[in-house]
Amino acid sequence: MKNAIFTVLLCGIFQMVTAQNYIPTIKNNTELHYICKLHGQTRTLKLTSKTDNNKLVLDLDTRGVKSSIITLPEALKNGTELSYNQGESEPVLNLKPTETFFMISQSAYQELLKNNKFIYNNTTYVLDQNSENSNVLIEGKTVDTLHVIAQIDETEMWIVKNPEFPLICKITKNPLGINWALVKVVDK
Repeated sequence: MKNAIFTVLLCGIFQMVTAQNYIPTIKNNTELHYICKLHGQTRTLKLTSKTDNNKLVLDLDTRGVKSSIITLPEALKNGTELSYNQGESEPVLNLKPTETFFMISQSAYQELLKNNKFIYNNTTYVLDQNSENSNVLIEGKTVDTLHVIAQIDETEMWIVKNPEFPLICKITKNPLGINWALVKVVDK
């Protein structure tokens, strides 16, 4: 009888551990691997993170294009715009104090949690209440995300539930023709 209870207890603990969703984090030298669809073309993109003095540097590498894109501390905290820079303009690009790259700002994330919506690039994104649409898989792991839909067009975003770095792990139906999906995270 003790063995049966012990086995049931272990199975329950195993189920609880495996049912938890994965939340990617950003640390120094975290590699974020994306598949990007750009105006009908497909390309791989690797972003390697570096945090320094509260700013975030993402070293971009795609098809021989390499650049460092710097998100300033004020943008990480209160940004209102998403930069779609593809790293081709300069080897080091300092984004505007209002721009973030591959993520939304911490204040936009808090607004989403509080009011089920936020505004970015003058577009209102509303939380999709259908939790079935929130599933994103990365290397077989379910990522804990918030799924939002733009009110002006059909753009959909999946944002990682991480208040410090609310990473956009997937964008679809973007009218700019720029969509991406996070496919691998490597912590070094």
